[in-house]
Amino acid sequence: MLPDPLHPAVVHLPMALAILIPGFAILGLFLIYTEFLPARSWVLIVLLQALLVGSGWLALETGEDQEERVERVVAERLIEDHEEAAERFLVIAGIALLASAAGLLPRRIGAVGRATGTLAALGVLAAGGYTGHLGGELVYKHGAASAYAENPGETRTPRHVEDD
Repeated sequence: MLPDPLHPAVVHLPMALAILIPGFAILGLFLIYTEFLPARSWVLIVLLQALLVGSGWLALETGEDQEERVERVVAERLIEDHEEAAERFLVIAGIALLASAAGLLPRRIGAVGRATGTLAALGVLAAGGYTGHLGGELVYKHGAASAYAENPGETRTPRHVEDD
């Protein structure tokens, strides 16, 4: 049985990966540079980035599926801001995946790919932080969770952006 709503259960994986990958990438760069690990070990970073992109896509899709219900209690503009931030997060994560994958190439181009992938992972972290911030505001400041309240007879009037 899947949780309802599914979106809050799904978003934690891409957010956790966005936080963890930059540290792993920096460590990987160091260990490969010092020849403690072979360059092919970078595949772990690429796999983590791929998992981030896949789980980020799933988070975006589940959010879109639940958008109409939440619009009953939260101003549409606030939801759109969060959705646009999530789309940017996914694009930046895709760029980071491609850059990291270049890190698997041989010699100098692989080294440049690993460095670029690490920098891009920091961009993913920033984009994920902003997206998560907006999502948290939807829930904790604007009452998005009340769309799933136990007592469906109690409805809230959507708050307008100007009310804030």
